[in-house]
Amino acid sequence: MTLMNVLVDFARTGRVGALHCGMSLAEAEDLLGPGRPHPAHIMKGPDIDGYPYSWGGLSLVVTQRAVSGISISLWPGSTAHLPPLVLPDSESFDATVLREDLITALDTAGCDHEVNSVLTFGEQSSILTRPAEVCAVFSLPGRDHHGPHRDRHYLDVMHKHTA
Repeated sequence: MTLMNVLVDFARTGRVGALHCGMSLAEAEDLLGPGRPHPAHIMKGPDIDGYPYSWGGLSLVVTQRAVSGISISLWPGSTAHLPPLVLPDSESFDATVLREDLITALDTAGCDHEVNSVLTFGEQSSILTRPAEVCAVFSLPGRDHHGPHRDRHYLDVMHKHTA
């Protein structure tokens, strides 16, 4: 399995492997191991809503102890990490994904998508997949990113949130 396979599957299904919105945090931690909670959870306790638990580049937003959002964050030009449940047989991976490469992979897989006008502005662009409603946000590489092409859009994050 490659990172692109994981991204396309997420875009098509709204799931990352066995992870899905609506599952309990306890179920997610059974699959992934204990996550690193956002400092707000540590300060205010586990019942605070809307702050992520993280496993490397994977984050789960938790509302009332259930997963209400899933995101995969990438840093162009760097090496990143996803848990083995998400990307088996890979401790780390190249986190550089060009917009056109993801679009081509989605088209090849038959995954419908459209421009997400809410998150397309300035040097940022975004798409929303159908029917899974996964959002992919792309931008030009920042000062701290080392993508090989400074004038091309790279994937920063893919996310899905429940209403």
